Amino acid sequence: MADAPPYDAVPSSQDPDPSAPVSPTHQRHHSRRTRRHSISEPPDENTSLLRPSRSHVRIHSPFDTPRGYLSRNQSFAGTPYGSRYHNRHESWGQRLIQALSDRQDSVAESKGSHLADDRIWYDQFTSTDWVHDSIADAYRVKQLRSRKDFWGRVIVLFDGAQGWVLSALVGALVAVLAYFVDVAETTIFDYKYGYCTRAWYLREKRCCPHGPCTDWRSWSEVLGGRPFGDKWTEFGIYVIAVLILSISACLLTLTTKTVVPSAYRMSTLDENLAADYPQSPDENDNEDDGNISPRSIRRQFIDPSPPMVYYSAAGSGVAEVRVILSGFVLHGFLGARTLIIKSAGLILSVASGLSLGKEGPYVHIATCIGNICCRIFSKYDRNDGKRREVLSAAAAAGVVVAFGAPLGGVLFGLEEVAYYFPAKTLFRTFFCCIVAALSLKFLNPYGTHKIVLFEVRYKIDWEWFELVGFILVGVLGGAAGALFIKASRRWALSFRKWPVIKKYPLVEVVLVALITGLIGYWNTLTKLPVAKLLLNLAAPCEDDSRDDQLGLCPSTIDEIPGVIRMLLAAFVIKGFLTTITFGIKVPAGIYVPSMVVGGLMGRIIGHLVQWIVLRFPHWAIWGACPLLQQSTCVQPGVYGLIAAGSTMCGVTRLSVTLAVILFELTGSLDYVLPFSLAILVAKWTADALEPLSIYDLLTNMNSYPYLDNKHKPIFTSDLADIVPRVRGERVIDITSSPLVPATQLRSQLELLHRAGELDGGLPILRDGILVGLIPAPDLEYALDNLEDESTNLCLMADVPSIDDNDSSEREPTDFTPYIDPAPVALDIKSPMDLVYECFAKLGLRYICVLRDGHYAGMTHKKRFVKYMRELEEKQHEL
Repeated sequence: MADAPPYDAVPSSQDPDPSAPVSPTHQRHHSRRTRRHSISEPPDENTSLLRPSRSHVRIHSPFDTPRGYLSRNQSFAGTPYGSRYHNRHESWGQRLIQALSDRQDSVAESKGSHLADDRIWYDQFTSTDWVHDSIADAYRVKQLRSRKDFWGRVIVLFDGAQGWVLSALVGALVAVLAYFVDVAETTIFDYKYGYCTRAWYLREKRCCPHGPCTDWRSWSEVLGGRPFGDKWTEFGIYVIAVLILSISACLLTLTTKTVVPSAYRMSTLDENLAADYPQSPDENDNEDDGNISPRSIRRQFIDPSPPMVYYSAAGSGVAEVRVILSGFVLHGFLGARTLIIKSAGLILSVASGLSLGKEGPYVHIATCIGNICCRIFSKYDRNDGKRREVLSAAAAAGVVVAFGAPLGGVLFGLEEVAYYFPAKTLFRTFFCCIVAALSLKFLNPYGTHKIVLFEVRYKIDWEWFELVGFILVGVLGGAAGALFIKASRRWALSFRKWPVIKKYPLVEVVLVALITGLIGYWNTLTKLPVAKLLLNLAAPCEDDSRDDQLGLCPSTIDEIPGVIRMLLAAFVIKGFLTTITFGIKVPAGIYVPSMVVGGLMGRIIGHLVQWIVLRFPHWAIWGACPLLQQSTCVQPGVYGLIAAGSTMCGVTRLSVTLAVILFELTGSLDYVLPFSLAILVAKWTADALEPLSIYDLLTNMNSYPYLDNKHKPIFTSDLADIVPRVRGERVIDITSSPLVPATQLRSQLELLHRAGELDGGLPILRDGILVGLIPAPDLEYALDNLEDESTNLCLMADVPSIDDNDSSEREPTDFTPYIDPAPVALDIKSPMDLVYECFAKLGLRYICVLRDGHYAGMTHKKRFVKYMRELEEKQHEL
């Protein structure tokens, strides 16, 4: 039985020749067990449901080799290849089930399938076989339910409870880690200004809870104003602290560097948006249909193009989480090493004062926790389809600790990241979000009994005339989000294309940190942490949690222009800093920075509306609004929060999720309608200006094979448009004999690897009729376990004649257990809509193509994704 891949298995970056393709076998860090058990071994939970027989088959081979006999119980145990695969220790859940089981395989004698043994593993940059995972789990459940005694029922109950236990555990651990990050980053952030003499580990708010006090000493006081005076000394220390913290975060992030051989034909896998596009080999280049020697294939493998590099701890990671949940394997993105480094780097990067947030990385960190917790139970550890149910719940819990919105977290999982979200997963996700919210509220990271810092409450209801302002704010917010995406693309394709910046990411971080320190320090608003700034922009003037010293609440009409000028300067500075900061090699999110930029813009609109109402108080349209209180009924904080949500909608294209998050942040049903209306308008505006969200842009520019199941393009073609011609080296022809030399299979396998189809397969034909398909990972596993690959023959089909004589002759190896006898096949005239539904709904990795019942080719999921992107680009140009 083979384990599912651990996502923390990061390929080594110390390969002496990283540009040369490496066999995926050497990059697997998960365990592989022998497929065939000896008939003398007692059956257990790992035993195949269909026990192989000992019958021998006499086969006449057309090759210059002696006749061979095949044992259907061919065992690879004891072969020299066995030492290559290291078994992972079994989880305590599996050990408990095995301890309770009676070691009798009653089902094996009467029921079974060739899919019963768990032969699922996934290489780097391959797609998950959803159908295979689902079938494997079905047989696992069938085996568990075969026992009708008391302990059998206990096992079934324990198996059903594992999902709930994991959901609760993940929610609690995500909350604990979020508490640690929140407390640490706020404390280190204040170190840029001074320290607490009473207790050095306290931030300024905890050191002086009632306002300024003598316990908190600024650095200018400590140094006595030397050497440049109080003002310039504090400025210099601030800039130095920003640089030190930013460089430290970048150096931590760079330790997660992973070098991928260029033969994978992938682009750089991070948020620098400056991906190179190596040309993939044309499948029609090789016109030779004859046999290809392995040595010649290996010579062709040498690729002069440079290797690809990604940093698993850089950026927010939401785009990668979305791709992983769609069934694409990215080793290293969800491992313990990434979790630790990204958490530490996130504390330093947020504390540095750069224009970035911790809310996006919370989604990635929570998903890492979910992936690690899956190892507790083998049911989730060895099945990628089941694992992704837990990962969806974990990603939603990350949104909960980021915004304090349990319902918003569930909707985020449904709307943004989850690819497969059945009712069972929905309920467990909701449970996980509730546990995370309750845990973080109990921990109370900010000492305010709030889950997040920027929770606000509005006590005054809105007026009908304000709907015009809300719609205007929504339009401007959506436009700002779309323009940010365009600016990020332009910045990446210009500045980040410089050789120095591309080769040395630390240089860009130093430049951005220096600019942030020099520009941001002199503006009162931009110097604040992004979460605290968002709180002051959204809070009503009567809220005690806001900072009165910022001067955002004018008491008379004459003070409003000054406030608007201050907000306008902060808007320009923050917008510029957010654009150049997004994509640098530090853990960084875009959620709250985009909300801050929108909040500044919305607050400006709110104060303009407030000024108009006070300037013309007798207009009948206002009603009694000007007389309600000194500053009128218009609350600029409401406009700030609505614009914040609208801008985030323009950047991420979240809609219902954002409306619910804003509702949960305010706790007011009165403002659900303005929130929803503004976000609706913002999404319409952003879609009109820029069709891609920021995560769609990252996915496309990094060439992830992500098949969007929420936006279906308009197809006008059929399957024939994406089917390459049939080549002899891409099929296994058993018309003359079911025996195939292992060397020929190895040559064909290496050809698949050269084309980047690590998760492809070789169709098996007899007289041009498709009779089966052997997946490339299964074929590689089988070939790696042969004793002598140069002389072995492999049986690729069942043979009816049985002969047990002359058993002393060499036995060919039976490959039929690895063959899919019924691969999904469509006619070449099938409409492209049907192809899309098969890939998106069934989760297939490839589809075989038939013409009049005969094999006509095979198309891969990655080829279909590329076709879809080209089609969408053409449609957008029209």
